[in-house]
Amino acid sequence: MTVPCVRVPTEDGEATRRRLADADLVVDEYAITASDGDLYIPVSDPDAVPDDLDVVAFDAPERETPTTPAEILGFEPSYERLGDVVILDEDDPERAREIADAVMESDVRAATVVNRASKIKGTERVRDWDVLVGESTETVHTEYGCEFELDLAEVYFSPRLATERHRVVEQVQADERAFDMFAGVGPYAVPMANAGAAVVATDINETAIEYLRKNAERNGVSERVTAIAGDVREAAEEYEDWADRVVMNLPHTADEFLDTAVALAADDCVVHFYDIQHEDDPFGPGIAAIREAAEPEYEVEVETERTVRSYAPHEYNVVVDARLTRR
Repeated sequence: MTVPCVRVPTEDGEATRRRLADADLVVDEYAITASDGDLYIPVSDPDAVPDDLDVVAFDAPERETPTTPAEILGFEPSYERLGDVVILDEDDPERAREIADAVMESDVRAATVVNRASKIKGTERVRDWDVLVGESTETVHTEYGCEFELDLAEVYFSPRLATERHRVVEQVQADERAFDMFAGVGPYAVPMANAGAAVVATDINETAIEYLRKNAERNGVSERVTAIAGDVREAAEEYEDWADRVVMNLPHTADEFLDTAVALAADDCVVHFYDIQHEDDPFGPGIAAIREAAEPEYEVEVETERTVRSYAPHEYNVVVDARLTRR
């Protein structure tokens, strides 16, 4: 049946599908189909599709319903996918094992199933995992056309932040200079470089920086990425007054590094400041901290206040985009 579909090159298919799914535009009744190097993704409302995507009429076959973990279990389990790793967050080990078995029995493409065994720990932001199925916590994750190799047991990475990362990357202009202060394996740094920016990326986790260098090479942007292992406050000394854009994705303690961000800022610089705050005033404390660090040397203009996700009861992970203009 002829239905409206977004047509994208096959290599951009998964990232585009995620983007459309986030907007609740993907139609499940029809199959996503590959043809002549393109992927056709059926959509429910062509008028709501972002302008940068191509909508065409395509004869999409009806979708055969795959076997899901929910059909096997009799309830809808909660899980995330990161590459070929399925991530659970279950307190009951028996329930976790049951879900893991159902995932592997279903049509979900997975090589490994893990369950969170601890909260994020230490300055390197890692956690413990119970490996329920498989042997390796290493995987390759695709996000908006970029590939990221990583090991869940050695580095921090959240697939839930894909839409937010893409929002920032879409603002990047070719030839600008961007500094990612807490870069991890490069989910901001690599796409910013792919957009044409010169990027300096730091992280205190040496393993994360090793993966970042691999990922820059994997995505063909290694010439535009300088990856530095160590404390950003020390690395930043060589880049004072350098950055047109600064990413501060360390929401619990980013405010402690605002003086460093201001030192990095060129005459006109956008700072993406991530924070965790109570619902009563999610943006006020962050904005006040930015102003205290930047004024009076810079004029501070708040361009965006955005809730990224719910973090805990009555608490939100938020971002403030602030433009600093030297007076």
